[in-house]
Amino acid sequence: MLQIGITGKNGLIGWHLYNRLSLLKDEYELIDFQRDYFENQILLDEFVSKCDIIIHLAGVNRHNDIEFIYKTNLELATKLVDSFIRTKFKGIVVFSSSIQEESDNPFGNSKKAARELFNNWVNESGAKFKGLIIPNVFGSFGIPYYNSVVSTFCHQLVNNETPKIKVDANLNLIYIDDLIKKIIEQFESIKKETLIKIDHTDEYRVSQILELLLKYKSKYFENGEIPKFQSAFELNLFNTFRSYFNLTNHFPIKYKNNVDERGNFVEIIRQETGGQVSFSTTKKGITRGNHFHTRKIERFSVINGKALIQLRKKGTSEIFNYYLSGDEPAYVDMPIWYTHNITNISDEDLYTIFWINEFYDSNDSDTYFERV
Repeated sequence: MLQIGITGKNGLIGWHLYNRLSLLKDEYELIDFQRDYFENQILLDEFVSKCDIIIHLAGVNRHNDIEFIYKTNLELATKLVDSFIRTKFKGIVVFSSSIQEESDNPFGNSKKAARELFNNWVNESGAKFKGLIIPNVFGSFGIPYYNSVVSTFCHQLVNNETPKIKVDANLNLIYIDDLIKKIIEQFESIKKETLIKIDHTDEYRVSQILELLLKYKSKYFENGEIPKFQSAFELNLFNTFRSYFNLTNHFPIKYKNNVDERGNFVEIIRQETGGQVSFSTTKKGITRGNHFHTRKIERFSVINGKALIQLRKKGTSEIFNYYLSGDEPAYVDMPIWYTHNITNISDEDLYTIFWINEFYDSNDSDTYFERV
């Protein structure tokens, strides 16, 4: 089993890489790393000595002091190389650089200088090094005004702010899940190249991205309608958009309950996409779920009885509790990377309708069990 250490595991790439590897427990063991290890040679050397593979993601993308960006990124790389020398590290080092290397700016220059530092070390040590030139990355939980224009637009739209396009640039993009697959591929690659360019998967103008996000806000955020996706990029962008919702006040969303002398009629979901609809009854005190998805869109609709729906983002402790009742039919949608469950909290049977945007495939279920 390969032992892997990740610096910068709380950043956009680091968070997704760490959590994706945690699902592959039979193949990889994750070695804990804390940012303050960089300030303690003993702890840093202990960390390096435990690892077969080290993925160096820690660094600074943006800062008001442009000299700070260059100094910090090069300093972190230097401390790692010094530790490699002290511990005689012979494993694999994977370093995330950027297409910004091609631009004359402090961030791009710092990435290039750090990559060259690792490359010079590996030529003398006999270890393996792979410097990845990464295009613009987008995905769930990115930091607005820091990671990407996608992160910024999503944050602004769910907070009813008006995004503004400064430059309608053409962006070469890669979705975070696709990038993580490319990084993991490097662990087993026998190629000797030290410079590896990760190809982008999509190309969109900033205005095209904003147009799609505005559609998602109108259809889904404001009206609960699942839009039709013309490509994998559109689905990935939609799931990215959903990750910025304030779960404290967005769910549950009450349905329009049409009542007359015959009874009541409730429209559960409007969709431009396909999917699968399921119905369940749940006995008193029983809990269903306790799993999460990394790509699926899922809606729980309570139409009879009383339920507690709980959500918790993987790797965190905060639990979101939603109380739903068939007296006022309502729904909660499950964000990606949030483990979730539903419990019958009444004395009668709970009736629930489940909708998910793709058919169940036992060979690729995208369902990972973890208690809320």
